[in-house]
Amino acid sequence: MKKKIALVTGGFTGEHVISLKSAAVVEKTINKDLYDVYKILIYPGDWHFVCASGEKIPVDLNDFSISIGDEIITFDGVFNILHGSPGEDGKLAGYFDMLNIPYTTCDQLTSAITMNKGYTKAIVQDIPELNVAQSLQLFENSEKNLKKIESELKLPLFIKPNNGGSSIGMSKVKTWEELPEALDKAFAEDKQVLVEEFVSGREFSIGVFRGKGEITVLPATEIVSSKEFFDYEAKYVAGVTEEITPGRMNQEENDRVGRVVTKVYEKLNCKGAVRIDYFLENETGKLYFIEINTVPGQTETSLISQQVRAIGMEVRDFYTQLIEEMFE
Repeated sequence: MKKKIALVTGGFTGEHVISLKSAAVVEKTINKDLYDVYKILIYPGDWHFVCASGEKIPVDLNDFSISIGDEIITFDGVFNILHGSPGEDGKLAGYFDMLNIPYTTCDQLTSAITMNKGYTKAIVQDIPELNVAQSLQLFENSEKNLKKIESELKLPLFIKPNNGGSSIGMSKVKTWEELPEALDKAFAEDKQVLVEEFVSGREFSIGVFRGKGEITVLPATEIVSSKEFFDYEAKYVAGVTEEITPGRMNQEENDRVGRVVTKVYEKLNCKGAVRIDYFLENETGKLYFIEINTVPGQTETSLISQQVRAIGMEVRDFYTQLIEEMFE
């Protein structure tokens, strides 16, 4: 008998647009011989399923079920492709834990921690062979913090919302005069802001997932952007960024990155598929951790999809592994 899978998408942030694109690909690709898939759209105060007839059916939040005609449909598991809040920050995970419904992504605690870039860096920074840029975590936009940044960090700097995604609200600051505007932009997106020193190096993004009980490290993608950094436009506008999969790394770098990202996955107690971004510093070749994405995009051109195909695996089989792993 086929398992009933809720494909959750939408969200409470600007990332809902990307989430819907990811969900469309997952819905089309997932193995229909194994699973009955119901796309559940989650918006503030509006959780619903849309029938083939176009009828909008509300979700019963008491048990996360839907009623189609006389049939009440409950779900065996959840394929989470909801970027940002509440799908990536642990809120949905906590809800599903209380209902005892398994899901494809990290648990509530890991999701909440990894959504916060500063907290994540604090946890992973003692992993051997991994480096983190000097940074400050700010909780208010004040004159005092402006002076603190100038006294403790060196230009250029990256300013980013601590809990954001898709590079929204992010800036690169080359002069102190640019700093106040960059902080205003980041604080407009979040109550916490991370300010970190710029690392000059080649940028990569690498997928890691657990399937069939084992952790698999996918081939890294090298990000070659015509922009100053991998911002929203570079991520989502065609032609702005060149993505090379597998990325140009020698054997020693490949081996070292594989060791490090496996340790990151284990230390953060990750589940399902994650994407880890990092630099290899130009002068030293050192690996600098940037961030981890625990609900990576699944569009046709997304990095994870590229990397899965690079190892000769069908994306459909990749999704099957993620789903079956959540039932283990």
